[in-house]
Amino acid sequence: MELTVETAEDEAEVEALFDLCFAPGRRALSSYRLREGVAPIRALCMILRDETGQIVAAIRYWPVRVGGTPALLLGPVAVHPTRQGEGLAARLIRETLARALAMGHARVMLVGDLPYYQRFGFTKLEGVEMPPPTNPERILGLALVPGAWEGIKGAVTRAGDEGPKREESGAYQARPAQTAFSSPEPLAPRVGPNEADAGPEPALPEAAFTASDQRPRPRT
Repeated sequence: MELTVETAEDEAEVEALFDLCFAPGRRALSSYRLREGVAPIRALCMILRDETGQIVAAIRYWPVRVGGTPALLLGPVAVHPTRQGEGLAARLIRETLARALAMGHARVMLVGDLPYYQRFGFTKLEGVEMPPPTNPERILGLALVPGAWEGIKGAVTRAGDEGPKREESGAYQARPAQTAFSSPEPLAPRVGPNEADAGPEPALPEAAFTASDQRPRPRT
């Protein structure tokens, strides 16, 4: 299984995988509003290819702000239905969390099922508000740096929606993006709507894997 960073050439195949794994209305989720007009963190968008060269698993991360403080939004994460139960989602999550820490990011959040994500160190976030109709019980966070979530509360907004940003290493750049991997463009002064990876709204943050990756399906 080959693990690589997603490129512009992979985007159509990754989108097809997300469409296959998630409901057709995935783009209506609150998490997608948080991604509109914002480029993903390219170095953390990774894919797994099988021996035939097919993309069988993918993960993406996006910059957001929580009460004005930078954070990463994990998701979507998806595994092809024929490869679920092999631990591919867990491999992508662990690899990318390690890379995020190495890049200098301090905190990660997602919307998903705690029983699945607690194995990676995620816990329920208190006082963090995702766009509705997100279930607050499913808003989870992980401090890559000890204490990184202490005192962080408030609304989750799109990167670039709050004026001047305080950069942390691994700088976030909000950019208008026609496609997730289009070339960089000038910082967007203020982009519209927000969104997240909510659940039951569905079940995990954007992870589409099943009972052997250990159930729940994260949302996209």
